[in-house]
Amino acid sequence: MKKFMTCLTAFFLLFLNCPVAVWAAGESTAESGVPIWLCIPFAGLLLCIAIMPLVKGEWWEAHQPLVVALWILVLVIPFAVLYGVGDTVETVLECTVNDYLTFIILLFGLFCVSGNITMEGDFAGSPRINVGLLALGTLLSSCIGTTGASMLMVRPVIKMNSWRKRKSHIMIFFIFMVSNMGGCLTPIGDPPLLMGFMRGVPFFWSLHLFPVLLFNMVILLFIFYHLDKRNYRKDIAEGRKPDISRPGTEFRIDGLHNIIFLIMIVAAVILSGVLPGMPAFQDAAGNVRGIHIFGEVSLSFPSLIEIVLILLAAFLSFKTTSSEIRTRNHFTWGAIKEVAVLFVGIFITMQPALMLLKAVGPNLGLSEPYQMFWATGALSSFLDNTPTYLVFLTTAGTLGFTSGISTTLGTLPERMLSAISCGAVFMGANTYIGNAPNFMVKSISDENGVNMPSFFGYMLWSVSILIPVFIIDMLVFFL
Repeated sequence: MKKFMTCLTAFFLLFLNCPVAVWAAGESTAESGVPIWLCIPFAGLLLCIAIMPLVKGEWWEAHQPLVVALWILVLVIPFAVLYGVGDTVETVLECTVNDYLTFIILLFGLFCVSGNITMEGDFAGSPRINVGLLALGTLLSSCIGTTGASMLMVRPVIKMNSWRKRKSHIMIFFIFMVSNMGGCLTPIGDPPLLMGFMRGVPFFWSLHLFPVLLFNMVILLFIFYHLDKRNYRKDIAEGRKPDISRPGTEFRIDGLHNIIFLIMIVAAVILSGVLPGMPAFQDAAGNVRGIHIFGEVSLSFPSLIEIVLILLAAFLSFKTTSSEIRTRNHFTWGAIKEVAVLFVGIFITMQPALMLLKAVGPNLGLSEPYQMFWATGALSSFLDNTPTYLVFLTTAGTLGFTSGISTTLGTLPERMLSAISCGAVFMGANTYIGNAPNFMVKSISDENGVNMPSFFGYMLWSVSILIPVFIIDMLVFFL
């Protein structure tokens, strides 16, 4: 009965929050040419990610690739019947080559390089130390990206709190802040903002979002401090204490030379956004040059350069760093393998939902900043936030505004652009799959003995803590 109720609750919550919740645009789906039932494989895969660890944990761990392959087939076969084999192959290759490949290579590179950096010292995971670490990681996210900051900071945070019993809340707030909100200040911070920069949004415009970020940091760190202090006192009362060999504040970072490789990866990401606009990388028609693969699918030269630079950085990091550092970091390949398997399924099965969203987006009647904030954020919680951001940025650009930020998609008032940007970046924290580093942080935490909540257990945290914060954001900044 308990398992049945878990499944029923999961299905109900997914129904309410499903990205195809363009249910509001029901009649428009016919015009889009994309039947809404094609989104079932995506919803099914999400349900498996949410439920299977609860009801068949060991089986799920062993058979993830088979389940992902099954849901891909459940999508691909009817898609081929409707649109033809050629279009199906092209659609799958397009999202695999131009979206998933660069996504997983970036994640892999940052995972490798950050795994070769270790921080050690006499700092124990007290509430004040944890607040400082979260604040540092949040601000760092805009400098090296949410994924880079998450991979760099996750192991030190886990290590400093390894003596504690009650610590899952630390990693939950880590995902809220470091893996998501902190990336809002620069195009380097999160891919949606990089896409905005490529379409004419000034590079430093995102600094306008600092008051929103600071506002949210104050609220969340206040909540976190008092929650962590309560749990900290319970751990101390049970006789737990940090393993500190001698008093003081000794602190050292080993593998610090890997910062060079992190910078190399950040440079590769920036180049991938800048090079497509250069004449040397464009043909006579203005299209970005690349290696032709199939149909209209090609791997662009800027993307290829990004991939090569990232893989080179990962290779050099391993070659120049002692394996003893990875041993101290409890480095394994389990987390990156799990993310690679699950997200290839997510990227492929979510294509009908994205196609549907692109078709009906302009007809949803969204014309106010607060509407864009919630629409972009709700869908970014389940879909890739980059195409979601572009859909609503394009929609806003067609509304005929005459003053504000000029982009290649049209002129947008600053509040409208702020609402779309904050929705895409902030609300990726609502689920484990809302942003790339979320699931990675969960996997690394699980590997290191942190008892992280289930998919819907995590959503209870995000709904309880983040949604009230977002409501306040709407009232203060976007109405």
